[in-house]
Amino acid sequence: MVKAVVGDETQLKLTENRLTRSAIPSEVGLVIGKLSSKLDKGFVYDLVPTPTNDDGEPPCSIIDGVGVGVGNGKKKGSSRAKSQPESSTLFIDNDWVSEHARQVSRMLLGGMKVVGIYIWVNETSFKNSAITLCQTVKGVAEAASLVETDWNERLLIHISYSPLRWTCRNCSLAANITSNSLRPCDFKMGKVLGSLHTFRCMYNFDVRLPLGHEDGQHIRRFADNLRHGITIQAKELRSSKALIDGKLVIEDEQHASYDFHEVEFLLPFLQDKYVEACSQKEVFGVVLFSGSVCSLAYLNSKEPVSQALADIKEDIIMSLLSRLEMLCDEADREPESITDGGEDSSSQKSIDKPVPHLNLGAQRKQYNISFPRRVFVPWLEGTYICDYIQPSETVEVVKDHCVELMSMEAPTDASEILEPESEAPALITSTTKSFWDIAAHDSSAAKWDNSVSKKSRGSRNRISAKSADLNPMLAVLVVVLSIVVGLVLFLIRAA
Repeated sequence: MVKAVVGDETQLKLTENRLTRSAIPSEVGLVIGKLSSKLDKGFVYDLVPTPTNDDGEPPCSIIDGVGVGVGNGKKKGSSRAKSQPESSTLFIDNDWVSEHARQVSRMLLGGMKVVGIYIWVNETSFKNSAITLCQTVKGVAEAASLVETDWNERLLIHISYSPLRWTCRNCSLAANITSNSLRPCDFKMGKVLGSLHTFRCMYNFDVRLPLGHEDGQHIRRFADNLRHGITIQAKELRSSKALIDGKLVIEDEQHASYDFHEVEFLLPFLQDKYVEACSQKEVFGVVLFSGSVCSLAYLNSKEPVSQALADIKEDIIMSLLSRLEMLCDEADREPESITDGGEDSSSQKSIDKPVPHLNLGAQRKQYNISFPRRVFVPWLEGTYICDYIQPSETVEVVKDHCVELMSMEAPTDASEILEPESEAPALITSTTKSFWDIAAHDSSAAKWDNSVSKKSRGSRNRISAKSADLNPMLAVLVVVLSIVVGLVLFLIRAA
């Protein structure tokens, strides 16, 4: 349970000044920070306002006692407080705030999460809207869950005007929301962002997933099969040891001594990755899932290094899942055309179902698919957030996302956006090549050259077959030639 919360004074004062100058009666947004189980403490890095919806309407408004909404127009501070009756309550578009939380959570790196909401409203409306606020917090928690930490609470920060003051409460995520779901906790401002340590990891992975029947049923959808592969990666990561700056991490409670650290994970050398394939009666093919994920995590100076490792592991898995979700979202919006890896690799074949929803058991083809690529955007005091771009996109599209979702100024210089992942994680699905031809192949030769077509591979197979047929004939000729030479030498000596 969070007993105390510390907010970054610089960022929170900027938010306070912006809200005071705007003179709007209400505003709702997301709390970006971290909940530390090691310290029983919460950290707030920034407050991000939820933008207007597709119709241009604000996500929250004040409703007076007779059901009339108070707009967010420009007013003087004094008239703003006096115009609201004692029975006024808040209306919040929970679905829109939750969707904002879902998209923002994709842009946050290790050690930075959506940990709750903030509300800018008068005291009366706040007290009359406790249930509404708890429901909003719960919706945000479900949309932006904390994977590694089993927290059953989130933060609710109230910025009140007349008089101006900040308060923070824990909001319980219990099934039954009551007025007792909100509990006050200590809140203060201080230096938070400036004391963070940065941990960086480049994680390489290579997973082979068999495609076959399971208990007489059809094989999984492509997206489900890939999600299963990410689950395998998660299990490996959580059980792995780590090197920090080239040294094995042994002490769980050691603390970072300086600002930047390189992390490398030591995965188990030999594991039964293909036990699932052995247990299946029929394997049609395999999904090759390989690539590199660049991960960053931020650690408070008082937290142990083990927390940074947990944050990086979570960030890697969440990054892979986010890319899969983006691929599925894109497929739901518009059916795609994919490259047929058959004899004519340049032809495009339209399919009835988007790629993530394909039943690969019915597709006797090879498909090459690329995940969105991760890029890093400068954020606050030397920290970064991330975004994802499709193979056909440039970093220019990232700027609009930052302005809309994070309410920040976009980088004016594109070179400030870092691109450490030179190539996006690649997916190759094959239902024509034997699983064992790939799974049992030497790891150094496991990475396919995507430019090689089935036709060229077939040519090499035919050449190998001809060579195999010539070997017995050559042996017979050598034996016959030896006999002839022996007879000639015998006759010469006899003469």
